[in-house]
Amino acid sequence: MNGSVYKIIELVGTSETSWEKAAENAVARATESLRDLRIAEITKLDMTIDNGKVVSYRARVSLSFKYQGS
Repeated sequence: MNGSVYKIIELVGTSETSWEKAAENAVARATESLRDLRIAEITKLDMTIDNGKVVSYRARVSLSFKYQGS
């Protein structure tokens, strides 16, 4: 059998600039410890508000990578 198996994890990236940068931050951090990242899917966007102003953007990202079982 030559099929592949992928594991999916969920991370939340943050940024003071934008949702795009928040998502990029999540992927950048994941690449520090995971190999063979395949797909990043943004599943939720939200913001942190302080005193009526947006202070940070958050992106919840589902990441899939090729499973290297033992």
